[in-house]
Amino acid sequence: MATLGVQAFRPPPLTSTSDPPSLFDGTTRLYISYSCPYAQRVWITRNYKRLQAKIQLVPIDLQDRPAWYKEKVYPENKVPSLEHNGKVLGESLDLIKYVDANFEGTPLFPGDPAKKEFGEHLISHVDTFNKDTSSSLKGDAEHQDSFAFEYLENALGKFDDGPFFLGQFSLVDIAYIPFVERFQPVFLDFFKHDITEGRPKLSTWIEEVNKIDAYTETKMDPQEIVDRFKKRYLSQQ
Repeated sequence: MATLGVQAFRPPPLTSTSDPPSLFDGTTRLYISYSCPYAQRVWITRNYKRLQAKIQLVPIDLQDRPAWYKEKVYPENKVPSLEHNGKVLGESLDLIKYVDANFEGTPLFPGDPAKKEFGEHLISHVDTFNKDTSSSLKGDAEHQDSFAFEYLENALGKFDDGPFFLGQFSLVDIAYIPFVERFQPVFLDFFKHDITEGRPKLSTWIEEVNKIDAYTETKMDPQEIVDRFKKRYLSQQ
């Protein structure tokens, strides 16, 4: 069980004045930003598979990025990226699958054909979920979010052998939780709207994910999430 609010040691983010690590020296490195939900997916996967000693966490300050990151590590100049076996890979959904398939630790995707097919379907839908939910922030959130979160509520009822999307904790939960983590306090603060109201499976899912150390060690402070969203959306008005 995890204790909410307890976090593992986080190294300080590297900035434009930081020297690069010894690149391509055989060390596997995961480049992230502590505030990036996409990077958080891979960070959770690393933690859950207990790969802290195998995959070094390298946080980047996205507001003051070191030039060497784009020039020498990842030309896309975004996070996450993974330095492994002399190459650098990107894109969070690809990376969580890559880490699961290429490193030791508890498998995070089922072999059961029905669960595998449904899991792939859910992962393919996650960008649509994020787009729809983000759009609802610009209008009547209580009504506009209905479809997006009802989709999750219904999906969570597919299998009855556990509280997660595929019954047991998997890459599907990892794909969604960083975004639900952000939307939940934002909807509550902006619109006084609880996304779990009338959605018992979603409520239980959030509670159960919050018992997993691998996730809670990566969480942002809810007030920081709200402040960031306010700054972002108010500047667009």
